[in-house]
Amino acid sequence: MKNQIHSSGKSSKGGLVSLLNRFISFEKDSNFLPPFSFGVWVFFLAGVIGSLILGWIIFPFVLYSNQPQPINFNHALHLNPEKVEGIEGDSELERCLFCHEFRDDGSFVGIPRLEKCTECHDDPESPLGDTREEKEFLIKYVAPDKEVPWLSYSKQPDCVYFSHIAHVKMGELACKTCHGDHANTERLPAYQENILTGYSINIWGKNIAGYKTNTWDRMKMDDCAECHTKMGYKKNNACFVCHK
Repeated sequence: MKNQIHSSGKSSKGGLVSLLNRFISFEKDSNFLPPFSFGVWVFFLAGVIGSLILGWIIFPFVLYSNQPQPINFNHALHLNPEKVEGIEGDSELERCLFCHEFRDDGSFVGIPRLEKCTECHDDPESPLGDTREEKEFLIKYVAPDKEVPWLSYSKQPDCVYFSHIAHVKMGELACKTCHGDHANTERLPAYQENILTGYSINIWGKNIAGYKTNTWDRMKMDDCAECHTKMGYKKNNACFVCHK
């Protein structure tokens, strides 16, 4: 009985160490068969890698639907004072705010309405340039006095309050910090909508894993809190500062 493995704590410990050594080394010349053979590990790793590909690459294609904007808008053209007259402002920010302006009460207009566009594009039969987009805009929207149904990349949930004037005027925050470098783009990107929440991918994050390389890759609560803390306004992370 003393020679049996389980009759002694010492022999049990030695047997366990030997068992682990054999499992780790996968000794081919031993009679021990590890619980997980090489083939099982291959299937396990294939399953993990397949799941990552499914979750991080394939799933976002299913989760988000791509919708083109009703018409293209060339930001780079309109912000170039050498090519476009009538848009006031010396700096890039001032020219952005000429169309994306603040009302007298400090509230933000956001996407300009048709009346702002027709300050320059006032005659449907007389385009200011020779682009196909402008001609289409004049025919489809200016002539019938119809608002352009723009899709908003940055629409936050209704429970979120965001003051542009506090960030742009008081905080002197550049537009591209949250919205990206739209000022130099010639074409509008496709609008990607989350089919479950109805919000843009620009809000929930362009990377489903949560990683970001630019400040404008996401506009979630954690990103706001991160910026507040970095800029020395950690007190603004209180719940009811943003959630009214």
